[in-house]
Amino acid sequence: MTAENTSWVTEFILVGLTEQSELQIPFFILFLGFYVVTVVGNLGLITLIGLNSHLHTPMYFFLLNLSFIDLSYSTTLTPKMLMGFIVRKNMISYIGCMTQFFFFCFFVFSESYILSAMAYDRYVAICKPLLYRVTMSPQACSYLLSGVYGMGVFGAVAHMGNLQFITFCADNVINHYMCDIVPLLELSCNSSFNNLLVVFIVVAIGIVVPIVTIFVSYGFILSSILHISAKEGRSKAFSTCTSHIIVVSLFFGSGTFMYLKPPSSLPLDQGKLSSVFYTAVVPMFNPLIYSLRNKDVKIALKKTLSRKIFS
Repeated sequence: MTAENTSWVTEFILVGLTEQSELQIPFFILFLGFYVVTVVGNLGLITLIGLNSHLHTPMYFFLLNLSFIDLSYSTTLTPKMLMGFIVRKNMISYIGCMTQFFFFCFFVFSESYILSAMAYDRYVAICKPLLYRVTMSPQACSYLLSGVYGMGVFGAVAHMGNLQFITFCADNVINHYMCDIVPLLELSCNSSFNNLLVVFIVVAIGIVVPIVTIFVSYGFILSSILHISAKEGRSKAFSTCTSHIIVVSLFFGSGTFMYLKPPSSLPLDQGKLSSVFYTAVVPMFNPLIYSLRNKDVKIALKKTLSRKIFS
């Protein structure tokens, strides 16, 4: 960011989730609880997968990275949001705002593509079981993961590059609890339709491409499941995909509602509620969904707890 862009504004004020004083403490307690569950749940899942060798498979390799991403982008945003509930003016420096925005974009794009990689893993496991070990080899998983984080870098750099062409003037009050692209563009003196078009295109790459990949994968999976004659086989195949489908629906549903609509059709207050859903609620639910609906994780948890008790 050039000096010309930063000469007007050196810090921002985050309005927060709500300006109603009577809701500040209840919201602080609520979202602190969300954050604690998010940290404990995701760290617990990462530890569980790391300690149990029978979970060292491609499916759980991607799940471990999903937990890492959820934990990371929740930590990028939630502490600053919590501070907004207990201080009169929630200030953030220009550099701090841009740093938060960069990592937010990086982790959200990475989550989109890790979910599509997980869908591809389920497609190979169900549709091509005899080739699973070859197709999803450690090297192939490493390449997929590199692509996931590569797209995270692309999303963050593309959005930051878009901000290079705007100037912030006297108004430094961000009507949000975090530094996000839409409220930042509203503060600029010279943002144009082209800036919004870039946002729409970049977000479409981050949402539409993974969604198409996931839909195509599950189209093939559904076709294969319908050709399984045994009911038990069908049930097992469906059960391995259910948790992933729930997580995908929660994440992409809220993200699409927030970003793939013209800004004028979605008031920022509604946008903040949608943002809360995929930045605070989804990272908390992901480890719970995969733990409560997954027999392998339950078995690993029992084994780990029994080892700790007997030791």
